[in-house]
Amino acid sequence: MKEKHIFSNKELWALLIPVMVEQLLTSLMGTVDTIMVSNVGSEAISAVSLVDAINVLVIQAFAALAAGGTIICSQYLGRTDKKNAENAASQVVLSTVVLSLLVTMVCLAVRTPLLRLIFGAVEPEVMRNSEIYFFYTALSFPFIALFNSGSAIFRAQKNTRTPMTISVTSNFMNIGGNAFLIWGMHMGVAGAAIATLASRVFCAVMVMYCLRKPRYELTVRDYRRIRPDWSCIRRVLSVGIPSGVENSMFQFGKLAIQSTVSTLGTVAIAAQAMTNILEGLNGICVMGVGMGMMTVVGQCIGAGREDEAVYYIKKLSVWSEFIMIANCLVVFAATKPITILGGMEAESARMCFEMMLAITIYKPIAWVCSFVPAYGMRAAGDVKFSMIVTCVSMWLCRVSLAVVLCRFTDIGPMGVWVAMFTDWTVRGFIFLYRFHSRKWLRHRVIE
Repeated sequence: MKEKHIFSNKELWALLIPVMVEQLLTSLMGTVDTIMVSNVGSEAISAVSLVDAINVLVIQAFAALAAGGTIICSQYLGRTDKKNAENAASQVVLSTVVLSLLVTMVCLAVRTPLLRLIFGAVEPEVMRNSEIYFFYTALSFPFIALFNSGSAIFRAQKNTRTPMTISVTSNFMNIGGNAFLIWGMHMGVAGAAIATLASRVFCAVMVMYCLRKPRYELTVRDYRRIRPDWSCIRRVLSVGIPSGVENSMFQFGKLAIQSTVSTLGTVAIAAQAMTNILEGLNGICVMGVGMGMMTVVGQCIGAGREDEAVYYIKKLSVWSEFIMIANCLVVFAATKPITILGGMEAESARMCFEMMLAITIYKPIAWVCSFVPAYGMRAAGDVKFSMIVTCVSMWLCRVSLAVVLCRFTDIGPMGVWVAMFTDWTVRGFIFLYRFHSRKWLRHRVIE
């Protein structure tokens, strides 16, 4: 008799839908944030866009560390080893707290020189707003890092509803805070940053409070008794660091591109900023599928069901393609209304619409293959290959080509997206080859 699949379709959707909803609403709230800030002026939205390029780099590094925790905990749970899974969860929280505090202190100490080094060519008012926004958002790093870790621990035990509820609540708090501080108190970018800080503090407090409840399969309690377990920390870092390097280098690439776009003027910066947000929005649900896939594949690998891991990567990749097509069409239909609501200048709005048209056409063709199977292969422990491919492809295709097109042709910010399409295509072919070779199944991350 054929062995029953580990996850039914109903269980898969119960796992994936909350992650997709969380990611979608977070991105939507980011769009609303941008609309609010853009009404303050082009200098304000340009400042937020430039600083967020740095913020996302830091946040993605901690998200990768949390993803390492998801993989380790999922594999232990797939093996039904609750003791080691709980220990891994505690070590992820401990590592996150220590590292995020260190990063925050460094960012606060060098924030002004760092901004001037990266974005020194921007207008003085943009730089002033950037310094204010970076100060408050840097304070929030430990809290968003802690929330990411807590969410990863919940996802490892197939509970995606709890982090979704916390995230959705905090996003509405953020929007309410923005409305009050930006429009009511006329605090500009400082108001946006303070609202973000408050919402992230709420997220961290709530997720750690929920992780204390004994009704969950994995809990993190008795903080004073947590001591470093260096073998477990090394295991988490062996997965988290390559993913963190991959994500951080990815964001460094974006910074390099952002620096290039910043030389094209405020109109181009504003157009690129809005296009970045909309492009993130039209792929966000599929990213949720990828995040859920790490739990699914991790548990399959932990249970010794490699055939199931292959099956679910294929299945969820097909689902992702349909979701991507629908997502792209919806976001493209909303592009013009969003640029109008955002009060964008006519030229910025035109450039944004043209870039979104190109993205809507090409993204469903190449994006899924270049991202989704890699989530599953990482969950099996194949993180170094993904790191190397992503970094090389990004710098050779995306960054280098974008700099050439933007600086030495009259294509403008559209050059960024031509380079992006090239990167997706190259990476997609490589990851498909890797997946079908099955070499990614040879890795082991737990003993």
